[in-house]
Amino acid sequence: MIAVRKLFAIIALVAVLAGGAAAVAVWLGWERIHEPYRGYAGPEQFVTIRQGAGSAEIGRRLLDAQVVSDARLFRVGLLWTGQGRDLKAGEYRFDRPLSPLDVIDVLVRGDVYARRITFPEGLTIDEMSKLYGSHDFGSARDFVTAAKNVERIKDLDPNATDLEGYLFPETYALPRGTPASRLIDAMVDRFRVVYDDRLRASAAAQGLTTRQVVTIGSLVEKETGKADERPIVGAVYRNRLRIGMPMQADPTIVYALEKAHRYNGNIRREDLALESPYNTYKYPGLPPGPIASPGKASLEAVLFPTDAPYLYFVSRNDGSHVFAQTLAQHNANVRKFQVDFFRAQRAPTGVRGQGSGVRGQGSGVRGQGTGVTGREEGGRAVPGRRQ
Repeated sequence: MIAVRKLFAIIALVAVLAGGAAAVAVWLGWERIHEPYRGYAGPEQFVTIRQGAGSAEIGRRLLDAQVVSDARLFRVGLLWTGQGRDLKAGEYRFDRPLSPLDVIDVLVRGDVYARRITFPEGLTIDEMSKLYGSHDFGSARDFVTAAKNVERIKDLDPNATDLEGYLFPETYALPRGTPASRLIDAMVDRFRVVYDDRLRASAAAQGLTTRQVVTIGSLVEKETGKADERPIVGAVYRNRLRIGMPMQADPTIVYALEKAHRYNGNIRREDLALESPYNTYKYPGLPPGPIASPGKASLEAVLFPTDAPYLYFVSRNDGSHVFAQTLAQHNANVRKFQVDFFRAQRAPTGVRGQGSGVRGQGSGVRGQGTGVTGREEGGRAVPGRRQ
């Protein structure tokens, strides 16, 4: 059977390359389907093969992209290999000389080009959707819609209303045009791998639900980017939760303002009275759910926090924080690292007044720090992105 196929391929080769002596044409054609070729000038060339495209169309696309020198040779190569029906659709990247048979091998294997997209820790669904939309995969709206499929996480969190917190932050490699739903599935699958049996067993032993762990983990993720601080921040929130002390976490205010399309980069005094279940200054306990996607270290910081009595922390304005057990200690830290610091910053320029919305340089709770009930200590700063 193979011999018959090759015989027909040789006959076809003779027919395709007719115009000279048949034997010479066959020989030259045989040589050329094994001969590497690269006609494009740049370092790489992309070719997209649409679903359902025939061999003639594919050959023309490869010729137009100068991946092959002759579309007829590509078709003869398909006849020789018998793989004309095995070519896979998708976007392909070529960056070196290949023979027609090599190109056929690439298309048969379906080595489509995977574009990489990285989701940093601490992003919300809305922020992730914009990142997705900017990478030529699909629309941000498709991402948000796909992230509402709570069936993917119902067994771990039956109260989930969307997948906020469960889209694991990592780098994913996807072919162009990958549907948002497929990426969402991959992100949830990755969360399940990271939030493994060890973490689930630890949560159950401590009386915490998955939703509580991910919610506190999202607070930790938004408060600090320093690895050595995460278990301490985790301890602060676990301590507050244990004694019934309000979370009073600035990132929850930001999240509530963003959901209301009212966040302009600053938290002002009146925002602390915002009517939202995510306002942890107004409502005790945890917010209704996660406010971002935490990484593995933040999840672990919730379940394995530092054994420390801290209830407060405030930014040192260098990306780190200072922690305190009592309100008196915390107020002293606020005065040193916020009030006096920003007063000194303003002094040369003659700006007066404490004002609100003064931006701290670090991450996490700004200005008053976490849980200050007397805010006369100075202006409240912006809880921006982690540094």
